[in-house]
This record gives sequence, structure tokens and C-alpha cells, in this order.
Amino acid sequence: MTEKDFILKDFDLTGLTSGSFSWESPSNIALVKYWGKSDPQIPKNPSISFTLNNCHTLTTLEYKKNEEPSDDYRFEVIFEGKKRGDFKPKIEKFLKRIESYVPFIRSYSFIIKTENSFPHSSGIASSASGMSALALCLMNMEKKLNPEITKEYFNRKASFLARLGSGSAARSIEGELVVWGEHREIPESSDLYGIKFPFKIHPDFRNYQDTILLVDKGQKQVSSTLGHNLMIDHPFAEQRFDQARKNISALTKILQEGNLKSFVKLVESEALTLHAMMMTSDPNFILMKPNTLKIIEKIREYRKQTGSDICFTLDAGANVHVLFPEREKESINTFINNELLAFCQKKQYICDHTDKGAKEVN
Repeated sequence: MTEKDFILKDFDLTGLTSGSFSWESPSNIALVKYWGKSDPQIPKNPSISFTLNNCHTLTTLEYKKNEEPSDDYRFEVIFEGKKRGDFKPKIEKFLKRIESYVPFIRSYSFIIKTENSFPHSSGIASSASGMSALALCLMNMEKKLNPEITKEYFNRKASFLARLGSGSAARSIEGELVVWGEHREIPESSDLYGIKFPFKIHPDFRNYQDTILLVDKGQKQVSSTLGHNLMIDHPFAEQRFDQARKNISALTKILQEGNLKSFVKLVESEALTLHAMMMTSDPNFILMKPNTLKIIEKIREYRKQTGSDICFTLDAGANVHVLFPEREKESINTFINNELLAFCQKKQYICDHTDKGAKEVN
């Protein structure tokens, strides 16, 4: 599908005067990372992620038809019960990017009510869950205008729109594994939207566990947008993009064959490479904290001693995602409680697992 396939044409707003839609959309954790993009939100390399369950954003979009079309975007943002004017510039930029695909938006006034189940701006992909939830609500409006659209089209366009707000949001519509970015070995993969991993997944990777250790709940020092832009002149950019493409190829086989040892090695390498790109950009920055490194050391020591298939990954922040197969849940939860919580801010953590994607809320 191309951009032109997502342009809404020949619609009648008569039957869509006011109402609301609500979606609960999950965060995701990339296994092969996306870092570096070109306009408009096109990834420099493909990525693949686990879709989470407990880390989600709940968004309600209230809409009311204006008496006359507006010259601007009319909306208010209420985040966790409070008006947030500081959120408006990002959403306005998003609406401007998507207007040609959902041209009805200037005809309505919106109230966007949203809340997270996890700390905002702490490296748990809040923009991914937030923008995907908003995109899904807008797609509900489109479906009212065009009831003939298929579920596949609905999901792909939701992913396409979400991507224009936040790149990783393209991966938060479906699950349990989502590929975003064109790759010659992934049928129907696209830079424009995410797709479900198209191959049969080995049972060991079903209901995969992700315990997120909250090392630092504060807002990130550097925005993801700035970080992506620093890849433009990065001295190792092309090598990194090539590495990611090769890792997608390798991970595609791993996920089908159930090779957990290779999974551990690849996922940890991807996490450290992401942060290496940050530390070698100009300007450079370090998002890991001392306790991030202590947790990594503890995980590697535990794995060496027990033969466990536990591993870590990181997003663009200090928090650590502890990944492990469901069959190890009891023993690893004990390890986390006994050995790792001391390195978390106020001993806080989130137990999560993979799931099938966003859910409409009535």
C-alpha cells in the first residue's frame, strides 16, 4: 500500500455530529531497535518489537462538529485529569501531518482525554501508546464515514497515522510481535506502517514476560526526536543500519526456531548498540544510570550461575526491561525481588507480558 491508498475521499459528515471513542493502546519494546529517520517519519532501518499488555495509554476522543470549518485545529488535551497546554504543540504537529489523510479533522472540535498506566516520558514509549490510541480513535470516526473499510485497512491506516505522530507508535496497534520498516525477508513489510510478524512463532516466545525496572521515573534528558536527528551525521550510522537489517534476518529465524540463547545474545547486543549510538553522537549523551549498569551485571551473573534464558533490553532511557520465557516466571520473579529491586527508584517495577495489541473500550 502507498500513501495515496490512505487518503479519505468522498465522505459525508451529515451523520457524524458529536460523540466519543475510547481506545486502550499498549506500549511496545523493540528487540531490534529503530534509531534514525527521514521525513516524514520514515525509519532508516526496520525494527521488530514485542507488544506489551499492562503498560498502556487509555485515550478518549470527544468530538463535536463545528458550525463552520475552522482555519485551525480546535482541541484541548486533558492528561490524567489536568489540562496540559504543553502537550498541544506535538499534537498540533501530528494533526497537520495527517490532515491530508483524514481531511475531516478541521470540521470538528476535540477534547482528548488520556492517561497512562506507567510513568510518562521515562523511556517506556509513552508516545507510542499515546499516539496509537489517538490514531485509533480517529480511525473510528473514519469508519463511521466509510463503513466498508476492512479490519486490515483499519489497522494499517491506524499504524500509518500513528507513525506520523511517533515512529514507534506504528508498532503499537497489533501484537504480539510487530515489524515496522521494509525488509526483503518480511513479506508485506513497509516503512509506512507496522505489520504483525508474518511467520509462526515458536511456543517459547508466546506470552513472553517483561518486567520493567524503574531505575529513573523522571523525564528523559534528551527527546527521542533529537536523538534520531543526531543519526543524520553520525560516523557509524550506515554500519548501524546494516547491522539492524542483518539482525532482523537473524531474529526472524530465532523466533520461529525457539533458539533462546541466540535471542538473548542478539537482544542484549541491540540494546547496548542503541546506547552506543547515543554515546558516540555529536553532541553525545548518556541515558543509562549507575543502577542500570548494576542491574545488567546482576542479570548476567544470574544467567551464568543458573543457565537461565533471562536477558535485558533498554529503550531510550535508564529503565531496564527484563525479558524471560513464561516457564521461568516464578524463579526470575524471586531473583528480581531479592537482587534487583534495590536498584530501582523506590523499589518500583512493572510486571508485564506480551499481548495482541490495542483494544477498543466501550
